[in-house]
Amino acid sequence: MTGPLDPDSGPARERILAAAEELFAERGFDATPTSRIAERAGVPKGLVHYYFTRKPDLLSALVERLPEERVDRYAVIVPGDVTESLCRLVTVLDGMLGASATLSHLLWREADTHPAVRDALHDRFARLVEVIRDVVLGAREGDPRGVETVALLLASAVSYRHSVARHADDESAAKAEMTRELRFLAEALDAGVG
Repeated sequence: MTGPLDPDSGPARERILAAAEELFAERGFDATPTSRIAERAGVPKGLVHYYFTRKPDLLSALVERLPEERVDRYAVIVPGDVTESLCRLVTVLDGMLGASATLSHLLWREADTHPAVRDALHDRFARLVEVIRDVVLGAREGDPRGVETVALLLASAVSYRHSVARHADDESAAKAEMTRELRFLAEALDAGVG
C-alpha cells in the first residue's frame, strides 16, 4: 500500500483521480471512502467533493481517462496480407490497452454495478470492432465477406486478453497463441467462412 501522493505531482484534480484509481483497484469502489481518496491524494476531503460532487462521478472521470483506440490504419495494413495486418494491429492495441491495464481492470470490475461504466466500455468495444473491421477491409482490399464476424471475434479475444493480462505467466507463449489465432481468422476469411 502506498502513502499520500506528492503534492507537487500535479494539479489536485489529477492527484485525486490517480488516488481513486489506485484505491479502487486495491479495495474496490464500494470499499473506498472519499476520505481515504483525499488522504492518498494529499488534499482536504472537501476538495474531492468540489471536483466530484458524487463518488460515482470519480468513476465517470476515470472512464474518460481510458486511451482512445486511435490507430493509424495505414501503418498496420498490408494489402493482401490479413494475418500480418492483424498481427501489426494487435501489437499496436496491446501497447494502447496495456498502458491502461490497471484502469481497465478496475472499470471492468465495476461495470456490473455502474451503468455509466458499462456503457463506456461497450462504446470502447464498438470502437475496437470498427478499427479491426477497417484494417481487415484494407488488407482484403475491400472484400467485405466475413469481415464483421472476424472483427467481433478478434475484438472479443483482444478484450479478453487484456482483462486477464495481469495473470499471464508467459508473455511470449501468449503472443504465439494470438498469432496462431490471427492466422486462423485470416484463413477462415480466405475460405469464405463467416
